[in-house]
Amino acid sequence: MPIGDRRGQWRPKRTFCEAPLENHALIVNLVFAIALAFFFGALAQKLRISPLVGYLIAGVAVGPYTPGFVGDAGLAMQFAEIGVILLMFGVGLKFSLADLWAVRGVAIPGALVQMTAATLLGYGVGALLGMDAAEALMLGFSLSVASTVVLLRALEERSLVKTENGRICVGWLVIEDIAIVLGIVLLPALAGAANGTGAATPMATITALALTIGKIGIFVALMLFVGRRVFPWLIVQIAHLKSRELLSLGTLTLALGIAWVAYELFDASFALGAFLAGVVLNGTKFTHRIAEESLPLRDTFAVLFFVSVGMLFDPMTLVREPIGVVAVVAIIVVGKTGAALAITALYKLPMRTGMTIAASLAQIGEFSFVLAGMGVSLGLLSNETYNLILASALISIALNPLLFRVAEALSDGDETQKKASASA
Repeated sequence: MPIGDRRGQWRPKRTFCEAPLENHALIVNLVFAIALAFFFGALAQKLRISPLVGYLIAGVAVGPYTPGFVGDAGLAMQFAEIGVILLMFGVGLKFSLADLWAVRGVAIPGALVQMTAATLLGYGVGALLGMDAAEALMLGFSLSVASTVVLLRALEERSLVKTENGRICVGWLVIEDIAIVLGIVLLPALAGAANGTGAATPMATITALALTIGKIGIFVALMLFVGRRVFPWLIVQIAHLKSRELLSLGTLTLALGIAWVAYELFDASFALGAFLAGVVLNGTKFTHRIAEESLPLRDTFAVLFFVSVGMLFDPMTLVREPIGVVAVVAIIVVGKTGAALAITALYKLPMRTGMTIAASLAQIGEFSFVLAGMGVSLGLLSNETYNLILASALISIALNPLLFRVAEALSDGDETQKKASASA
């Protein structure tokens, strides 16, 4: 990962409490990340800009491309992963299986159409920028998946999570999550074909894909048929101990533990595992209490996610590749928005629903970084293309609050016009 070699320390090197600063890397990185996020977030709020922009700038400030303290991007991404787990667990607590099943007709085709459109558009832009077929395809695929953190924060800020629009967005997100996990399985085969190594035959690729689908299917079945009975019972037993701390610890253990099991044993993602953990606990009498008590942790780690994004960003990419950055941002903001609006119009959903979904998904984030990082390690992506994806992610995240405001204004205008036509 092209993030430089100055991590978790000052230049020139100093000491901290008479010990090398590296010995306190976790604490120092956490302090700088949170303090700068607070400072720039408060400044952004004062300027009537989304605090998300402030958090991203805080990340740039501690990144390897700016002077002064340089944070450890590896630690930052692990903090961000915990934020994704806690956010998805919290969303699962607010969703029932009936909610998810009810939106399957829109979420499944919508996610697949939007991902296909973004991949093809990215492939086209990559080809125009002189990339080979494999790198252009990898670019498009990296742009096809939205950020879990950005989407959920946007929905929660507008109290949309429990609405019909929110359910469609989350269902859409879950389908993207599963599709990306399956796509990751295919990356080594694509790398082998692109590099001419022939390491994976078509049969081996199909077998690997089928095995992954089977593992995810088994995990989902275990969660729905076993976890749905066992985990609520466990939470009740912990609650009978009448200790608020133990209930919080038990809940955190459950969320993080299931997320790890999903990733380690079933080839699923941390996010999917945490989401299903929340779903199986939905409807218990402690659901509301669990959601409330986990909120501070979720908010803190969500902020760290945005800081980690800013740390990876090389501002000089805007100077070196301005046309590429504009083209890729256009795919994310315009191309993905258009695909979402097309599928919602096809299903004759209200304009407000279509605009909400389009705005929610017109950004990229954590999975895009995972895919791009794998692309670099497998020789499918150059460092310049990797930085192009990071620059576009930062810009699309910064633009997302504005897109929501535009979407809400257009939706309100459409509803006003319809009411005026009806009264006339």
